[in-house]
Amino acid sequence: MPSQLTPHGAERVDLHGRYGRLAALRRRAVDAKDPRPTALLLPGYTGSKEDFAPMLDPIAAAGFEAVAIDLPGQFESDGPDDEAAYQPAALGGVIAELIGKLAADGGPVVLLGHSYGGLVARAAVLAGAPIVGLTLMDTGPSELPEGVRRQILDFGEPAMRKDGIEAAYKLREQLDAMAPPQPGRTPELTALFRERFLRSHPAALLGKARALRVEPDLVSSLARVLNTAGTPCLVCCGELDDAWPVSAQRDMADRLDADFAVVPSARHSPNTENPEELLATLLPTWRSWLAAA
Repeated sequence: MPSQLTPHGAERVDLHGRYGRLAALRRRAVDAKDPRPTALLLPGYTGSKEDFAPMLDPIAAAGFEAVAIDLPGQFESDGPDDEAAYQPAALGGVIAELIGKLAADGGPVVLLGHSYGGLVARAAVLAGAPIVGLTLMDTGPSELPEGVRRQILDFGEPAMRKDGIEAAYKLREQLDAMAPPQPGRTPELTALFRERFLRSHPAALLGKARALRVEPDLVSSLARVLNTAGTPCLVCCGELDDAWPVSAQRDMADRLDADFAVVPSARHSPNTENPEELLATLLPTWRSWLAAA
């Protein structure tokens, strides 16, 4: 079953950003002509570059250089102590700078943001990131709506502020134990989830948790920027997404004049829950963007 531990041919590299090291998995494109296109992949709130492990080799086989990163302050990436530095607008500036470097060193860049990474990807576009296409995956127009995921943030923040990151993770484990068992959740995968949470910067977790509860609706602003630049957009999500409702994401796509796709047999993370069907949507769409660029 696909997971963050799926074997792949990517190289673990360090890129450089405003806050220092950006940890990345980079899979070189297979038989790509120069200038080679790059697919930059941004993970969600407690995620990491490993969330895209099942996708890296297929993206490379399609002629793209796949670059999946840990956001600043996340897992193996550096980050500052300032919680405000992890708001989408602040991180968007970091990602826009990175995209500028990738485009200068190689070829055109397509950008994909998952969940919180989608809010960051949106901010990067608003900051002027030079991309040829934007994919927003299992993300929303604004703050996380009421539900279990938001409740975890509501409980986790005071626990982290009072007792530290270990206490916050123990609380997450207790809440996870109350949920239905997750298929394919091996001890090795559980160990990775624990390690990447505990190695993340507390300020990053706190700053992002706040943003997920206060982020405004910036869809109209994004639509204007995309329309002015002629940049295409795809909104996609798992058919059973339990973060932002599918209906809200469909409405966001309409407001962006973007394509919309639902990935079957997937919840909030089709990148690991059904990567084959996700790639069947992504790769033809990205190729069409490049052809039109």
